[in-house]
Amino acid sequence: MRVILKNSMPTFSSGQEALQWKRLKRLNLVGARLEYLTHITAIDRFFAAAILPLIPRFMSPNRITIFRFASIPVIIFLLLADYYLAGTILFFFSALSDALDGALARTKHRITKWGIVADPIADKLLIGSVALITVWEHFGITLTALIIGIEIVIALSAYLRYSRKLMPAKTVGKVKMILQCVGVLFALLYGIFPVPFLLIFSQYVLYGAIVFALLSLFVFRSI
Repeated sequence: MRVILKNSMPTFSSGQEALQWKRLKRLNLVGARLEYLTHITAIDRFFAAAILPLIPRFMSPNRITIFRFASIPVIIFLLLADYYLAGTILFFFSALSDALDGALARTKHRITKWGIVADPIADKLLIGSVALITVWEHFGITLTALIIGIEIVIALSAYLRYSRKLMPAKTVGKVKMILQCVGVLFALLYGIFPVPFLLIFSQYVLYGAIVFALLSLFVFRSI
């Protein structure tokens, strides 16, 4: 049971929530950072109702994140070997796992320090590696360098600002990630179905991702 007192931090009397609260308290995640990190969104509720029941109980949020890490070299191999259909399908599920691990962690109160740190790293590696292959192929070095370069700057900036402190990704950072995934996915689809609209749509979505990346870096200071 969750208890929130006015002008105080939330406390939990029992269950998985209590264990999670103790973990996060030890990490000094309190106040607005704690509330943001544990807030269950409408998307989380949708996944909890539609998809999470299909996931085996042994599959923890951290294991889903590990799947994303493990999928990256396989996706790279498939794309370089011109198995675009298989690479695109695996990229789709790998990108989807970013939403699944967060929804599972928040709705089942299984947020951990490792997950907070590893999740954005896995995202950046996934997007960076696939963009290096696909975006470069279709849009050239400039757009590729912008996407990867800004991500590197964001990561370095976050490390310098929050060294030895955990900082959950803010909404603007999540929107950036969604746009990056959609843009890269449509570029991959163009490799399977060479319809010009797919490439045009991909390009504009990636431009939008760059805008949110710059907002994330200079305005909201998100990872």
